[in-house]
Amino acid sequence: MGSFIKYFIRFALFIGVQVFVLDKIHLHQMVTPYLYFLFILWLPFRMKRSWQLIVAFALGFALDSFRHQYGFHSAACVLIAYFRPFLINLFIPQEGADTNYEEPSIKSMGGMMPYLIFTGVLTFIHHAWLFLLEAWQFGNIWYFLIKTILSTAISLLLIIITELLIVRKQKFKTNTI
Repeated sequence: MGSFIKYFIRFALFIGVQVFVLDKIHLHQMVTPYLYFLFILWLPFRMKRSWQLIVAFALGFALDSFRHQYGFHSAACVLIAYFRPFLINLFIPQEGADTNYEEPSIKSMGGMMPYLIFTGVLTFIHHAWLFLLEAWQFGNIWYFLIKTILSTAISLLLIIITELLIVRKQKFKTNTI
């Protein structure tokens, strides 16, 4: 399957699951599970940063279109797409998995802990920025922090479940012909 078709199907599936399943779940107005941004985390290592930002904006705009609240998810997605390469460089050695694997995963990041830190940091950034934009104030700082932390925890749980359920072919590339 071509890369474009594979990523288009992923894009549509993540938006569909978010809009038609996860957006219906709210636990005590505190926890909102988000999974759609995993699409950004799974983008190829070698994708240029400018394309990552454009794709992230498109993903956020698609979700914003369903919610009729333009800009919130777009801004959060662009922010994590901006920070993503920095975290990849932090967690993967220069001549590491990014040259041997196509995209981030538990296998390509060298285990569960580096992958959890990578996804956890980006998930926290996404949620904190999204909730800050929605409220446009810290107001009650404890409410903001608890909502961000609980939503991040639930989203991380969903990310791990998705990572374990969806089999992605992670081929180890070598320099040999």
